Amino acid sequence: MGIIIKPIITEKQTQITDKKSNCVGFYVSPSADKLEIRTAVSGLYDVSVLRVNTMNYDGKRKSRYNKLKVMKGKRVALKKAIVILSKGETIDFFSGNIK
Repeated sequence: MGIIIKPIITEKQTQITDKKSNCVGFYVSPSADKLEIRTAVSGLYDVSVLRVNTMNYDGKRKSRYNKLKVMKGKRVALKKAIVILSKGETIDFFSGNIK
């Protein structure tokens, strides 16, 4: 499994990217550290990374009712990385220019 799972394309993240064009968000593997994230982003998108901020999210607990019992489970834990690129560099997710 790779380090970068998928980019964050939500309304909130899009507003942040509109204000700061060099700020990009990714969902990453929970075991990845900041150096691994930096090298993965710079290698995949050909950009230079200034800083990486990370946030850990625990999996949400879910339950559903069956005929006989309540089935309990948990969603997968995620890590969110906000990557700040060098001045003047951007990543366009919709153009399809990925190595």
